[in-house]
Amino acid sequence: MPSSVQAPEEADSTIAWPEDNSNASELIPRELFFGNPDKYRILNSLDGKWISYMAPYNGVLNVWVAPLYNLSAAKPVTNDSVRGIQNYIWANTDRHILYIQDSDGDENWTIYSVDVVTDERRNLTPLEDVNAHLLSTSIKIPQEVLIGLNDRDPRYHDIYRFNITTGEKKLVQRNEGFSYFVDDHNFKIRFAGNATADGSEEIFKHLDNGSWELFMKKDANDDFTTGILGFDVNDTIMYMIDSRGRETTALTATNMTSGNVDVLLDDLPADIDSYMVHPATGLIRAVAYTYDRRKWVILNASIEPDLELLRNKFPDRDVNVYHYTLDDKNWFFSITQDMGPAHHYHYNRSTGEVRFLFSEREDLDNLTLAKMHPVVINSSDGLSLVSYYSLPVWSDEDGNGLPEKPMPMVLLVHGGPWSRDYWGFNSLHQLLANRGYAVMSVNYRGSTGFGKSFINAGNRQWGAKMHDDLIDAVNWSIERGIADPDRIAIMGGSYGGYAALAGLTFTPDVFACGVDICGISNLTSFLRSVPPYWLPEIQKEFLRVGDYRTEEERAFLRERSPLTYVDRIHRPLLISQGANDPRVKQNESDQIVLAMQARSIPVTYLLYPDEGHGFVRPENKLSFYAVAEAFLAKHLGGRYEPVGEAFKNSSITVPTGADGVLGLAEALHK
Repeated sequence: MPSSVQAPEEADSTIAWPEDNSNASELIPRELFFGNPDKYRILNSLDGKWISYMAPYNGVLNVWVAPLYNLSAAKPVTNDSVRGIQNYIWANTDRHILYIQDSDGDENWTIYSVDVVTDERRNLTPLEDVNAHLLSTSIKIPQEVLIGLNDRDPRYHDIYRFNITTGEKKLVQRNEGFSYFVDDHNFKIRFAGNATADGSEEIFKHLDNGSWELFMKKDANDDFTTGILGFDVNDTIMYMIDSRGRETTALTATNMTSGNVDVLLDDLPADIDSYMVHPATGLIRAVAYTYDRRKWVILNASIEPDLELLRNKFPDRDVNVYHYTLDDKNWFFSITQDMGPAHHYHYNRSTGEVRFLFSEREDLDNLTLAKMHPVVINSSDGLSLVSYYSLPVWSDEDGNGLPEKPMPMVLLVHGGPWSRDYWGFNSLHQLLANRGYAVMSVNYRGSTGFGKSFINAGNRQWGAKMHDDLIDAVNWSIERGIADPDRIAIMGGSYGGYAALAGLTFTPDVFACGVDICGISNLTSFLRSVPPYWLPEIQKEFLRVGDYRTEEERAFLRERSPLTYVDRIHRPLLISQGANDPRVKQNESDQIVLAMQARSIPVTYLLYPDEGHGFVRPENKLSFYAVAEAFLAKHLGGRYEPVGEAFKNSSITVPTGADGVLGLAEALHK
């Protein structure tokens, strides 16, 4: 092994370790996976003059801007020095960037504008403890932006028009009880939605006299798969995705004058998850859906030669066109691949030229990384679980997707749970495969994208059939010789953290160890402590998770809470938590840690005082993954990169259990 590789003290000699120091087997530094990317999140001004992206400035992610054809002239236009910029967009002035920032992960977002020509910065929402959110911009009103503020009532966002350059604001819509609003290109509020007592939703149309009229009602079963997408630029056509009366989403267009509804696309194998809009007209011209891999369906024949050109240029990869100039002559797109980071390109439609812009992580481009295999696993009750697994590159020499011998495996569980896993480059898959593990990600029931029946099959199934799906994937991996049944870990964040806790309590003999990142231990306390701006739609949580308002339901939630069965835990557990998490409060981790300590059950607990729901600061990511890979190495037998200097500039604290991870106690005292 290379000198930087460390084998665990309790390593199992049956692991088929690589015997050479080749590119395929060298230990890849975790910083290449979890340090700052070189560049990412590319956007452009509509006039095509500027291109922008996020990249480190003094070690912290900031927004950079450059002339379209001169990236070497890029300059940072923001100067955050702590957490980095979280997200940004271009205003339609073609010279202003709008970006958001919170405080140490509390998700009380503040919205800023910066003039890329003069560098003048303005705080548009200088309010304390307010969750501001950008609602929309419009090419018709380039100097303004719609912003929602919950400063009057923390449950509800009132809608304001803000002047980007002066900061002047004007109330557009006072919110007297709606969970969201839909506006048009003239910043006119057209619709509003509200959850009902049974978990369904009513959508109201805003009339010219200021009153509201019921426009449509969608059953709770259609909640995730029916909704308004927006309008064409003339505000005469309203686009929707609609699953009412069908299994997967259709794309519909409603004529706002006549009320006629045209079904533009129907009967897809999976739900629509992306679409291409003409930048000047607002007309949708293509949509994408993802079953195992992303596929595009073209609605406007004028772009068919363009997409065909891009697909032919990048076979076996997924092409994602995401932004355009207003004249539609310049497209910006990325290439998704599994064995390398995303690459970004500029496409000139007039000349047909495809110009490489940058790789998100250049140092990974020339390394041999693990392939991600899509597979459909049958659940024990007949559902199809679209899943993805990766293997160490040296373990599958014949390339048949099976290792030469069963490997230790990490089951990675996605959060949400109303989200999904996709095919493509995954830093955690790559890190773990490089350390000697098979890695499995499962779209268990309740995951989105596979039709409404699959989503709704997860209702009230936390820790039950949702967990059974994970166990079915584990058994599938064992039966095919991928996983060693005695060395399987479960790991995830948010719902994935809950799943890790459930794995060690509901099925305590299946997993050798667990890693919980901001996971839920007590469903009742979790639901009681959601952010106030979640409350308008809390009925949907009650429908899908459970309702704490009756004793019968509280008993049901206790039955599905890992905290209830803490005495069953007899396998090692690593827990990490952000102290400012507004979604899954620190109390969720504290409760189970204290319960384990009261029973003298060992646990290692990492607490980050400057993080919220997950990790934002790369220093904290690096410290966590240093601990996690050492933890897994001890209990699964994989190799690991020593902790070394991974705690430098990290806020990591370890309230308990430092002795449970190789090298952790020593690193804390450096």
